[in-house]
Amino acid sequence: MVYLFLADGFEETEALVTVDILRRAGITVKTVGVGGRQVTGSHGIAVTADIVDSELQLADATAVILPGGMPGTKHLEASPVVQDAVSFAENNGLLLAAICAAPSILGKRGLLNGKRATCYPGFETALIGAAVTGAGVERDGRYITGKGAGAVMDFGFEIVTALLDAKTANLVKEAMQCK
Repeated sequence: MVYLFLADGFEETEALVTVDILRRAGITVKTVGVGGRQVTGSHGIAVTADIVDSELQLADATAVILPGGMPGTKHLEASPVVQDAVSFAENNGLLLAAICAAPSILGKRGLLNGKRATCYPGFETALIGAAVTGAGVERDGRYITGKGAGAVMDFGFEIVTALLDAKTANLVKEAMQCK
């Protein structure tokens, strides 16, 4: 099970396009509402999460995904449930993916130390010890980081590649008419 966290102020494109791509690939994804089932994105789009953070059961987790946006990233970082999920993923060798400002959550914990990573411009200093590339998407081992909303398609396809394979990612890409 892939868990993608939503907190008030999340970047809608980064969250919803990622969920869409993964589900098209046949990956089971649950959105987790931090603090409630109804979550409003940074552009005023209200979304109903699949579960609330108090319902989270990490035993079946295969990946944790953190979309960016402001103040969504700050709310994710302040959530003990999100911090516990990141720790669980780290301690159990699961995929950790974050985009836009959200890689800063991983970076501040030292998880990107010695890894290639990218983020939204202005958050580079929070990626402590990372080799910040400025690329649209970076994958280094089980860490995937994305620069922002404009890179979300590639971010989603990279997650599919990591969890399944490149062939499946390419089939989804072709079906979606992406170059």
